[in-house]
Amino acid sequence: MRGRGSLKLPDGRGNRVEESSHSKKKADAERLLVKRLGEVDGGRYHGRTAERLTFADLEEIIVNHYSGMRSEKRAIGVVNDKGKREGGALGHLRKHLGLYRVKHITYDVLLSYVTARRDESASESSINYDLAVIRKGLKIAKRAGKLEKMPDIPTDELNSDNTRKGFFEPDEFEAVCAMLPDHHRGWARFAYLTGWRARSEVVTRQWKHVDLKVGTVRLEAGETKNKKGRTFPMDALPELKVVIEKQREYTHKWQKKRGEVIPWVFHNKGRPIRDYYKVWRAACAEAGFPGKLAHDFRRTAVRRLERAGVSRSVAMELVGHRTEAIYRRYAITNEQDLRDALGKVAALLEDASPKVHPMSDARTGTE
Repeated sequence: MRGRGSLKLPDGRGNRVEESSHSKKKADAERLLVKRLGEVDGGRYHGRTAERLTFADLEEIIVNHYSGMRSEKRAIGVVNDKGKREGGALGHLRKHLGLYRVKHITYDVLLSYVTARRDESASESSINYDLAVIRKGLKIAKRAGKLEKMPDIPTDELNSDNTRKGFFEPDEFEAVCAMLPDHHRGWARFAYLTGWRARSEVVTRQWKHVDLKVGTVRLEAGETKNKKGRTFPMDALPELKVVIEKQREYTHKWQKKRGEVIPWVFHNKGRPIRDYYKVWRAACAEAGFPGKLAHDFRRTAVRRLERAGVSRSVAMELVGHRTEAIYRRYAITNEQDLRDALGKVAALLEDASPKVHPMSDARTGTE
């Protein structure tokens, strides 16, 4: 301790740090000294790092985390011709919070950020993603000992109605599928039956991922959003097995015509399917369901598994949801689900009620 209002102590890396207690009372300096020594002993004290952490430091943490991920462009934007990073959620965060020290990014500041983004006509889902990006950076900073505590994130203030709730009924899917070109129907039916992500997990499948003898289709570790591998036993779902068998026949046909090996399960005359959005939108519009997304297959598959009584842990493994919280967002309940459930309750009540002869007196039991 130095003087009556300041102290000196090691910062955990062999250096000595001086800190003011902002008080003229010796007792206040002593209490601060005891607190800091406790933090040093517990490995929680890292000098003035947390005090000096700037948004630029936090930005570096966020960039290092998201670099190389599929969500890289959406999260941290791109580097322009001048070597500066722009765009993405990080660009919005930098615009509004770039001058802050991280310790000053409080709940109120983040709430003001939400308001400012709404004034820019940003969607609720986009704002929520921005908050998820900064939350990840703050968590990493805290784990690294660069931040003492996390601020509350105002996600409860966002309108959850912005979350998509679309799904396909069987007749709707068949109507859209009928409007798709032949070479697009295979991947669409596969995604509909499995709930796998069409763009990153379905059209990317190659025959090396398919075991026709064992009856499985797999995703390798690192190919999925949660970085975990996944296996779908297609032989247990006859409709899915038929899809793969038809794709095998189609592939053999074009391998003979082209005289070369075609590695892709889903392809157009041997060429991989890169962009299906224009074709998909046109098919949905022609079938009378404009605005439907291929991603709606995930919600559809989850609802199908729920209706079939499949355990949640198994369903999450099949579809590829990492947490139950995310899975619940996809477990959509519609009016028909509620009617079906109440129909079961009505049947149960009818079976449990005492049977009374239609000509008898319900009170005495006499005819």
